[in-house]
Amino acid sequence: MSDTGNKRIVVDPITRIEGHLRIEAQMDGNKIASAYSSGTMVRGIEVILQGRDPRDAWAFAQRICGVCTLVHGLTSIRSVEDALNYTIPHNAELIRNLMSGAQYIHDHVMHFYHLHALDWVDVVSALSADPKATSELAQSLSSYPKSSPGYFSDMKKKLKTFVDAGQLGIFAKAYWGHPAYKLPPEANLMAVSHYLEALTWQRDVAKLHTIFGGKNPHPNFVVGGVPCPIDLNSDSAINAKRLAQVQEIINQMKLFVEQVYLPDTLAIASFYKDWGARGEGLGNFLTYGDFPGKGGMADPTGFMIPSGAILNRDLSKIHDVDMNASEEIQEYVSHSWYDYDGDKEGLHPYDGETNLNYTGPKPPYKQLDVEQSYSWMKSPRWKGHAMEVGPLARVLMLYARGHEQTKELVDMTLNKLDVPVTALFSTLGRTAARTLETKIFADAMQGWLDDLIANIKAGDTRTFNEVLWEPSSWPKQSRGVGFMEAPRGGLAHWIVIEDEKIENYQAVVPSTWNAGPRDAQGQPGAYEAALQDNHTLHDAEQPVEILRTIHSFDPCIACAVHLTDPDGEEITQVKVK
Repeated sequence: MSDTGNKRIVVDPITRIEGHLRIEAQMDGNKIASAYSSGTMVRGIEVILQGRDPRDAWAFAQRICGVCTLVHGLTSIRSVEDALNYTIPHNAELIRNLMSGAQYIHDHVMHFYHLHALDWVDVVSALSADPKATSELAQSLSSYPKSSPGYFSDMKKKLKTFVDAGQLGIFAKAYWGHPAYKLPPEANLMAVSHYLEALTWQRDVAKLHTIFGGKNPHPNFVVGGVPCPIDLNSDSAINAKRLAQVQEIINQMKLFVEQVYLPDTLAIASFYKDWGARGEGLGNFLTYGDFPGKGGMADPTGFMIPSGAILNRDLSKIHDVDMNASEEIQEYVSHSWYDYDGDKEGLHPYDGETNLNYTGPKPPYKQLDVEQSYSWMKSPRWKGHAMEVGPLARVLMLYARGHEQTKELVDMTLNKLDVPVTALFSTLGRTAARTLETKIFADAMQGWLDDLIANIKAGDTRTFNEVLWEPSSWPKQSRGVGFMEAPRGGLAHWIVIEDEKIENYQAVVPSTWNAGPRDAQGQPGAYEAALQDNHTLHDAEQPVEILRTIHSFDPCIACAVHLTDPDGEEITQVKVK
């Protein structure tokens, strides 16, 4: 382990994420003393939406991100329905739940294998694995059918082809051989094999969005329900054949989650128990709530994921969250490249402003001036507190609320890994929470499909509510908030409608909560706080430890920032040397 002194380590861009993120770590010897998170693009979607028909907002809002298309579309739809006090049929809620649940399961599996696992799995080490021993390891973990010695031998040959060709292809540009990797070769080969397996799996399960939404990405939505009619006798509607396809996809999801993803997470985590003591940071967690029951979005008591705030790790007290209260959720810009009119310190999103004011250095530059503005992300706060959102927040909320399946899964995980409950509050805990909630959602998918089929059999095929569709019936001015628990955490869009047009639109996304910079009081965001929590580096030139904790949040920086001018032309180029 080399002494890094008091130097500033810069990782730009952070790879294996969506979007552009710069992380700087101020070192004190080998330990990270302070960290800074900078989004290096600027958002423009909110300004683009002003003056448009609110019923069209979802199609624009979906383009906030190329990965999180469904969640932005649905959240936008919900904001308009809330503003207009617009209820939707229960079938539409069930279909939305199925589409959202599929997004979670697809997203989490892809993140684990293709974005995060390579922080823990040494691909090159897999070349020295014994396929027979790998088979024995895999079969000791689950009954997944693709676990024979021949299967792993074929996967090893495929990997060797990359290396013999003089390049690692999709596995290039990594820190293979780094002393922080701890898995034996057989565990590495198993994980790499499942990485390749997941590439095929994700292609098949994404079809659920095309069944209900017509396409993926950017599935279709509509204010008032869903755009897919139900008619068991029509080839152009949701019929028995398509419902059978949905059932088959759910079966595929459950099989892979239960027999591959969950066992792999536990197996890999068992070699990295020390990561159960680093990478938490804030100790504050926030959920908006989601997956409504028969009462729809108007009845939070029926949400599968409850809303609430946890402060200072205290799971015995859940604080209520009001999305409309001006003093609760506010965004600050003291360290962001934005201006607020007047002397306002923080703004609730209904009053939010998007006034760009870049005062930073022109790239390329050596390091950020963190005493000034240093990010295109704002700093959201709940009642003045920096909060973490995402899988860990949701699992903690379910655990604190006494959700039986969550308690069973969490206790099973802690017992299998033989780690204390405090390990939940860590990089390891955040990664495990994502896996555990995937199992919870995979099971819930079956219940939503069963309810949908039961409604159809009972003669209820309604998926859309036409009431209030004509703007002439709208109030002169209204406002509303659409929210959901996106895979990366609490997502909300606030809309103000005036004279049938969008007057103001603000989206506060999970990666703004987690990746935002310090506020005026010096409180770090979740990324920054997590990196400052018990992190030492083996090698400043290969900071895999930074990647492990940042990737545990599954960053989606494109959701928080975008780069364009009013004509859609390139403003600047950023080159990484």
